[in-house]
Amino acid sequence: MPRLCFSDLRRGIQLGIQSKILYLGQTLGLLWGSALILGAGGAGAVDQVQVDWGVLKTTVTIADLEAVATTGQVPPHLRFYRPLLTVAVQQTLTNPLSLDPAISDRFITELLTSSNGQHLLERLLAVVPGVNPEVLQEAIQTAAEDENGFNILAILRALPGETLTLEGRKLLSLLVQLGLSHLEQAALSGVLNRALEATPVVDTTFDPATPGPVEFKLWSLKVRDRDRDRSIPIDVYWSRHTRGPLVILSHGFGADRYFLAYLAEHLASYGLTVVAIEHPGSNVAALSESTGAILPAQEFVDRPLDVTLVLDRLAEINQTTFPLRGSFNLEEVTLVGHSLGGYTGLVLAGARPDQQALTHFCQGLQTNTLTPADWLQCAATDLVLPDQSLADDRITQLVVMNPIIGQLFGPEGLRQITVPTLMVTGTQDSVTPITTQQLRPFDQLSGPRALVAIIGGTHLSVGDPKNINPALTRIPFMPELPTEETAQLRQYLQGTVLSFLMQQTPAAHRYQPFLSATYAQSFSTEILPLRYSNHLPEPVSRWLWAQENLHRYLTPTWERVASLAHLELIGLQQQFGALGRRAMARFPLATTIPVLFGPPIPETPEPQTAYTAISEGAYPIRE
Repeated sequence: MPRLCFSDLRRGIQLGIQSKILYLGQTLGLLWGSALILGAGGAGAVDQVQVDWGVLKTTVTIADLEAVATTGQVPPHLRFYRPLLTVAVQQTLTNPLSLDPAISDRFITELLTSSNGQHLLERLLAVVPGVNPEVLQEAIQTAAEDENGFNILAILRALPGETLTLEGRKLLSLLVQLGLSHLEQAALSGVLNRALEATPVVDTTFDPATPGPVEFKLWSLKVRDRDRDRSIPIDVYWSRHTRGPLVILSHGFGADRYFLAYLAEHLASYGLTVVAIEHPGSNVAALSESTGAILPAQEFVDRPLDVTLVLDRLAEINQTTFPLRGSFNLEEVTLVGHSLGGYTGLVLAGARPDQQALTHFCQGLQTNTLTPADWLQCAATDLVLPDQSLADDRITQLVVMNPIIGQLFGPEGLRQITVPTLMVTGTQDSVTPITTQQLRPFDQLSGPRALVAIIGGTHLSVGDPKNINPALTRIPFMPELPTEETAQLRQYLQGTVLSFLMQQTPAAHRYQPFLSATYAQSFSTEILPLRYSNHLPEPVSRWLWAQENLHRYLTPTWERVASLAHLELIGLQQQFGALGRRAMARFPLATTIPVLFGPPIPETPEPQTAYTAISEGAYPIRE
């Protein structure tokens, strides 16, 4: 079996295997639902599908559907399916899901043998009652070895028989859930966009997003932990005249220490020392080189231990290595983590995993609401936590980007986080959805906090484009944005993350203005509006509260319907409010109102910097 070299893996697969698992589940469900899980011809393959609606049955042939996939034209007798035959469906039928053979075997094993995988297959098999689990498993195994790539057609070619019968009502339920989920994200994006909108004010005299003047060096080494038989690669970005807190970068699942390389270089250009850690049990290389579970439960403990070990080793280097002596400020450490790296930072800052709450959540998972973050966090149900805390009091700040949080810490776990925390979220993140993975957890933090909302942002929008496979921007149902559309975002993150870090330095006042809604707005684009706030808008908080209560009384489908209706109502209220404000601004008697009713209430003067700080009065400034 051919092996995939590390550099190709690093540049080829950053999203991680979790996206592949959900992609297959969503694609199978949607294609079955739209009568597209059909054979493509050939001996023994399915050549037509029958959708059973009870008293009504519909039969569709492969030839018609292949024509839809290749031309985009829907024949007259398929008008009933026109709303379901979207461009994404057409692409999914033929787009291959690229998996290296070494990764493919583990992916298939995980899907077919894990509890989450079995649960997913059971729900999907209910849609196709004529196919037994063994037949479907064999078809998936065969499709993974198809020379044309692992796609829907490959699965269909491997299914036996001439006609495939689908259970229409169960299929419709699955389809409705998938559709409502996308509509809900779109509605939430609009609500956050309007609620957090600000007037951009740009200070042209200084912009922390521009490269700094400091020349830095890159030093790579490995830190060895003999007790855990673990070798941890790190990259150190340093300069002779270092300042500010030490910065630790922790990548997400299936990525590596290069994922935020552009950010590391920017911070180092301002004199900060940055250490990018690679976690060997959940990096991109582990997907092809390891055996067993795709994400071992022990990794939820090993990752925080990796960081603590590296900090201990840096303390030794501070004393013993002349060129780097004094380069590491171990009294003030900021951890910047993406995805599973966000979880890593939260644990180190004091949050303790709650396995009882997690187990309860994972036992009640519904396939039609399953996300990659759910899949990953449920891998921790078998975790054996050490008696001692995993927290490290050297962590004094957190920046968590698209973090995996969900139910990992239970209702009280995040309240243990008291360090200043900057959370970055994307409203179109299909891997770690904003509602369960960021918004609700953000509200549970106890310390100073701020939220950056990337309206339309996806899971990889914050990553270094040189280390992300362009093919991932074209995966149907889990699209990532092209590099050129996220350039402004990365520039903004350079300025904002730097400003956040510099709050622990004597230069805090100079950088404080850039922790603001107005600075974020100045980097917004039509495709990716950027919003900043140190609290959730009141309408969003009410919506989250309503969601928690609806969950107790409604089925998942009706819960989504009610949630979507609530968001749409909030959106209408915002639009009417904006219309009212514009009308009042143009009202011809506006100038006479002070005469009739007395002088107006004076507006709060803008601070001299024209920006709002991360949390007024809550952030100690060190002079």
